[in-house]
Amino acid sequence: MGTDLNHTHAVQQAGLLLRAALVFVLLLGPQQGLSDSDEVVLTEWEIWKISNGISYDELDDVQRRAIWEENKRIIENNNEGFMMGRRPFTMLMNRYGDLTRREYRVLQGAMIDAHFVKRGRTISAGRLRNNARKFDAWFVDYRRLGYVTEVKDQGYCGSCWAFSTTGAIEGQLYKKTGQLISLSEQNLVDCSRSYGTYGCSGAWMANAYDYVVKNGLMATSSYPYTSVDDQPCYYDNKLAVAHIKDYRFIPKGDEQALADAVATIGPITVAIDADHSSFLFYSSGIYEEPMCNPNNLSHAVLLVGYGSEGGKNYWIIKNSWGSSWGEGGFMRLIRDGTNTCGIASYALYPIL
Repeated sequence: MGTDLNHTHAVQQAGLLLRAALVFVLLLGPQQGLSDSDEVVLTEWEIWKISNGISYDELDDVQRRAIWEENKRIIENNNEGFMMGRRPFTMLMNRYGDLTRREYRVLQGAMIDAHFVKRGRTISAGRLRNNARKFDAWFVDYRRLGYVTEVKDQGYCGSCWAFSTTGAIEGQLYKKTGQLISLSEQNLVDCSRSYGTYGCSGAWMANAYDYVVKNGLMATSSYPYTSVDDQPCYYDNKLAVAHIKDYRFIPKGDEQALADAVATIGPITVAIDADHSSFLFYSSGIYEEPMCNPNNLSHAVLLVGYGSEGGKNYWIIKNSWGSSWGEGGFMRLIRDGTNTCGIASYALYPIL
């Protein structure tokens, strides 16, 4: 899975050629005194394709445009509701605008049969609460404290589980050493299959942690990300820069315990229900999706803090879809004690 999302190299080249031709026509037009009837008039769909370097044959173009137009309608309806005060967040068309439902589910990358979910030892809520009482922080943002690397991009590969895993380890490594090192997701994608992960087809993060406990992780600089899962493992233990001893789960469904863990430990690996158009096209504001199901964990992200705005509490999550998604690659998710979108259903952190 994951390969059906990749537009072929030829398609990408066609899109770039179309863009170049458009620029040529626009530059040439005024000099040649084109009449109104000769001017190039582009639809929003054509502009979107050009801006994303995408081109299709005639049949595919019709089908993809129908998907894109439906998503555009959803986005516009939401934003109209936002302007009228009925919706708490905005949405924006992005590069995922023409994905089929199946393709989006592959992109989410955490949707593995729950019967095979890997769990481990759980820290007690009481212990977390006792530790947190020393802080009682109403606002935590590890981006401001140096724990969080740049926003990354998993591409059209369901490897979010690897980014969620490396992000928490990066934070703990910084906490211990004062050095913020970007860790290699490709190391996990290529090398952890024997521990129960599935490359671009998703995984549960505890399986990824199991691999790191036994092996360690290389840095992104020495094992760069390729967004494919069909290459051999290039792990070299002499180049490993991160090791963990174990990991612990947060009590399932307990948002207070999760907040206490964030306040006292650092960024936390979490899974959420992201199987909604509202999530795919989220742009800004505090995200609330009434159809979110805490038992439908479809996407892995990194929990990097929490706060409050306008009387509403929220979580801060780091996604792995690049900085053009959401609020610079991040989302504020409503924190109301109801385990929204399953934020506390599968949460864990590494022990260095």
